[in-house]
Amino acid sequence: MSSSSRRSRTRHAGSSTSISEDQISELLSKLQALLPESQARNGAHRGSAARVLQETCSYIRSLHREVDNLSETLAALLASDAVTAEQAAVIRSLLM
Repeated sequence: MSSSSRRSRTRHAGSSTSISEDQISELLSKLQALLPESQARNGAHRGSAARVLQETCSYIRSLHREVDNLSETLAALLASDAVTAEQAAVIRSLLM
């Protein structure tokens, strides 16, 4: 590692905007508590930071898929004869 890289890292580590390892650990614990799989483990030991971030990304992707599926279902329902124009207007107003 070059001396300029070390100086840059030292300067960054000493800046007021840096986050301590304890703060990172606390944030990871809070993030893990939001994940459904983590809640099912109920108090299990916290995984590595990489594992928590991987689980978070997977969960967010699954939420995106769920939103897409629900959007398609709603669009099909609104286009069908099963919903009156008045009901469709109410649904649209709730989504705005």
